[in-house]
Amino acid sequence: MCGVIGVWANGPVIRDLYQGLLAMQHRGQDSAGAITFDGRFHARKGNGLVHDIFTPEAVARLTGSIGVGHTRYPTVGGGGGEDAQPFQLNSPFGIAMAHNGNVANYRELRGELYDVHHRLLNSDCDVEIILNLFAESLARERTRDLAPEHIFRAVEAVMGKVKGSFSVVAYIADQGLAAFRDPYGIKPLAFGVRRDGLLPSYAFASESVSLNIMNFGEIRDVEAGEAVFIDKGRTVHRKRVRKGRPSPCLFEWVYFARPDTVIDKVNVYKCRVNLGRFLAAEIRRRKLAVDVVVPVPDSARDAAIEIARRLGLKYSEALVKNRYIGRTFIMPAAGKRRSSVRQKLNPIASEIKGKKVLLVDDSIVRGNTSKAIIEMVREAGARKVYFASYSPPLRHPCVYGIDMQTKTEFVAQDADEAAVARRIGADKVIYQTLAALEKAARAENPRLESFCAACFDGVYPTGDITPDLLEDIEADRKRDRDGQLELDI
Repeated sequence: MCGVIGVWANGPVIRDLYQGLLAMQHRGQDSAGAITFDGRFHARKGNGLVHDIFTPEAVARLTGSIGVGHTRYPTVGGGGGEDAQPFQLNSPFGIAMAHNGNVANYRELRGELYDVHHRLLNSDCDVEIILNLFAESLARERTRDLAPEHIFRAVEAVMGKVKGSFSVVAYIADQGLAAFRDPYGIKPLAFGVRRDGLLPSYAFASESVSLNIMNFGEIRDVEAGEAVFIDKGRTVHRKRVRKGRPSPCLFEWVYFARPDTVIDKVNVYKCRVNLGRFLAAEIRRRKLAVDVVVPVPDSARDAAIEIARRLGLKYSEALVKNRYIGRTFIMPAAGKRRSSVRQKLNPIASEIKGKKVLLVDDSIVRGNTSKAIIEMVREAGARKVYFASYSPPLRHPCVYGIDMQTKTEFVAQDADEAAVARRIGADKVIYQTLAALEKAARAENPRLESFCAACFDGVYPTGDITPDLLEDIEADRKRDRDGQLELDI
């Protein structure tokens, strides 16, 4: 899961890119980058956080009013600096591109690009696949001025080859700014307008909050399978290039997105409050005796408050977060996740000692973080520790861009609630149901008929994820992690 942004402004674009990327730092803390254009491309990218990459000296060189940016955490590739986005090609025209998602058939397409089109990919980042397929299609147009139909054909070429998920922003030098979303709309992408000159400024971003912070309005979602092209006269062209059944990723509302973001007309905060309401009903049904409700900060706070309110229980921020430690789930190595938990959270013993504590978190993935938190709470004197997840059990690999691509990663892969409780050291574990999770999102947008819930139910909405492909992806991921472990050692 990453954050992408593309802006065509009426002044220096780096101001917008920097603010927009900071607003999406939570989507990836492995690397960041931006490419701007003022008649030529200017690039700055590397490993680290946004404020580390974009030093005053770097910002001074990122001139121009058009730019593309990215924050990344690795799914394909080991996360080296050469995998940082955006990427660029000098032909045809010159293209800069950034992407959020995952090319599931990466290995196959990489071989095809070399064998058939003699294109050498110089990184392990899957945006290179999309960029080269897009460029190969544009190169066949044999024209000096691209029309919208040329862009739409290039998007169709990508959609016809790529298996997986993708939300893409690209700038074609002196031709226009383009964005497109996969036919199932698995990854989010929003579009906004800022009327600050004779011609409007335009922007695309993974989350609407990024557009809000840059002062863009008239915000709407890029639809599933839709391509948007802003030509050099800044006329907006839109086309639904390929139709699929819209199936946005449920994990966006569970964990990834900020609560002040709206995805497919569903406010993330309201969805999480709904999840708390449904989970409270389940806890009441089980007649669980609880003294205090404690969220695992930050994503679980909204649901935990609603649980406490619905059940008439005390709510306490008894786990204090060090805000200078990143999100443990998206750290690239298990060792870094485990070692960071104690640095990240510290309990307030007076709120916990002698009490039956209900810890509320967004999910239980590998179980390492949950186990460490439960141990801390017990050491602080808790009488009982219950652990509630406002999402269902995670049991199946994600091939669409969340870093959980091997079956053995999931603590619930072969376990019911009681077994998970034993493994993480809780007195009880309570999971949300998948039906309740879907209901919580659909309550804000009844037109959402389908979701990507593959990590929960093993149903891959794109319909092209075969058992053999899953095995290949799992083997690739294991090799990546073994290589990263060797580097860490």
